[in-house]
Amino acid sequence: MIYHGNRFTIKPGADPKLVETALESLHNQGRAIPSVRSFVVGRDYGGEYEWGATFVIDDLDGYWEYLVHPAHLATDRIGLPLVEKFMSFDITDDPDPETGAKIAELHQRRFDSMADIAELVSDIGEYLGSAAPGTAITEG
Repeated sequence: MIYHGNRFTIKPGADPKLVETALESLHNQGRAIPSVRSFVVGRDYGGEYEWGATFVIDDLDGYWEYLVHPAHLATDRIGLPLVEKFMSFDITDDPDPETGAKIAELHQRRFDSMADIAELVSDIGEYLGSAAPGTAITEG
């Protein structure tokens, strides 16, 4: 099982209606993507981010389906231009020590094949974690 999480802060002055649309799009991807088993989208408390979302996915094949699904791409295209600071993370019970590297490879493959998404990500002020382009994951 993979718990894929995102934490983010919206740019100051972002249109509240666009922010609401982006948050609804996150909810929609949780409902629409078949490989998502459960999800939560809401305020992020106890850290330096305003919002968060976590999507529970069975395995790497489901993770890839999640990454390239039209509902996820729509969220990226709507929401990423509004984001000032973004962080992604993955928690898994998969015993394979290469899982982190495999997740990073899936993200990189998506960026390599979808120039518009890669450009949106590169425009974010701070982008950290498992989904950051060029991220090298080491197990420790």
